[in-house]
Amino acid sequence: MADSPAKKGRWQAVRHGARRVDEATPDSRDRAVDALRACAILGVVLGHWLVTALVAHDGGLYTASPLGRMPWLAPISWIFQTLAVFFLVGGHVATKSLASARARGLTYGQWLRARLGRLARPVLALLCLWAVVTAGLLLTGAPADTVHTLVKLALSPLWFLLVLAALTAATPLVARLHPLWPLAVVLHVDVLRFGLHLGPSWLGWANLPAGWLVPYTLGAAWTRGELDTRRAGRVLLVFGTTATVGLVCWAGYPAAMVGVPGAAISNLDPPTLAAVTFGLAQCGLALLLRDRLRRALRRPLPWAAVAAVNLSAMTIFLWHQTALMTTTAATLWAGRLPGLHTVPDGPAWIAARLGWLPVFALVLTVCWGAFRTYEQGGGGRRRVRGWRVRGRRSRVVRVHRGVGRGGQAGRRGRVARVGQANGEAGGEDTGAVPRVPRGHRV
Repeated sequence: MADSPAKKGRWQAVRHGARRVDEATPDSRDRAVDALRACAILGVVLGHWLVTALVAHDGGLYTASPLGRMPWLAPISWIFQTLAVFFLVGGHVATKSLASARARGLTYGQWLRARLGRLARPVLALLCLWAVVTAGLLLTGAPADTVHTLVKLALSPLWFLLVLAALTAATPLVARLHPLWPLAVVLHVDVLRFGLHLGPSWLGWANLPAGWLVPYTLGAAWTRGELDTRRAGRVLLVFGTTATVGLVCWAGYPAAMVGVPGAAISNLDPPTLAAVTFGLAQCGLALLLRDRLRRALRRPLPWAAVAAVNLSAMTIFLWHQTALMTTTAATLWAGRLPGLHTVPDGPAWIAARLGWLPVFALVLTVCWGAFRTYEQGGGGRRRVRGWRVRGRRSRVVRVHRGVGRGGQAGRRGRVARVGQANGEAGGEDTGAVPRVPRGHRV
């Protein structure tokens, strides 16, 4: 009972901080966009943590996947392989942001430098740390194969960012491109690869930009208002689901929507037609959930949680594999721990791995504390008329009065808008984080 007042005080502080975040958010902000982005990021993180195993063997580590020995786990990949949703949101936000920048008189070059800069800063931090770690491992005599495994796993998120950066740069060209065009490219490439067995070995990599361009152009169509009806979401969901089931059941595509070590065909490396149609189904479901998400995020606490993930989306994405590997390497002294260093060959491994997820999350929290400043500008804190904003002053900062639902200046007062104050990949313009009184936490 003695702890009850303290717990009550902490809970009140959390609720108060959540209300401050809610009040600092402009009414015009589509909170469903942030929710979809947060779900996509967390889906990728949890998916990797569940299907990536580092097995200790003969003094080294090698990667394995429970999907290879337990193919009945393929539905896990259907839940956590959420990259299409991220590209959907990325295309929507990028086209919306470019139109906003042009309306403010910014050039394409200024807009692109600002967006790519938000990607480059946290990536450089990851590259620098792993350059030091790699050198240290090699100098201390770690097996070269183990070092290669660790570095490849740590840097694996970068392929996604390279594709996102390329599509962002091409936004003016693809803003009005119909999604059927890149879908047709993927279809023809797969017919040549798997149906006719023609073409060079590198032909499949044409699907890397084309495959992710499909949800990206769907995001652009969302910006144009072409996907506002529920019918659009239903069509995508039904078509994507039907096509994916047909491709898996009758065309020989793998059921797992992620790469499986040793598999003859990977649905992601590079993307196949099955991965793209699966992404269409995901995009359709995401569009259908928009209204429900908007209603749910009217409450301060859920919205504060979503905002917190978006503020650190890049940091979470870039460092989640490092968190897994740090946990694995740091516990090698204790022997082969179930679910961490052992072969993923049965339900017992799955149960043990679920127990390690909180540990991975704790280590990721440490990485977040150490490296989040690179995502949020790295310039410390500054005040803009009563609001605390992290990072250096952006060229597109503007302070305005929030407009209430009735058209009058609302209680939100002055809100600092920093192009993409949250700095996440593909993020949209956000209100600044409000200055929470000392001792309060969100």
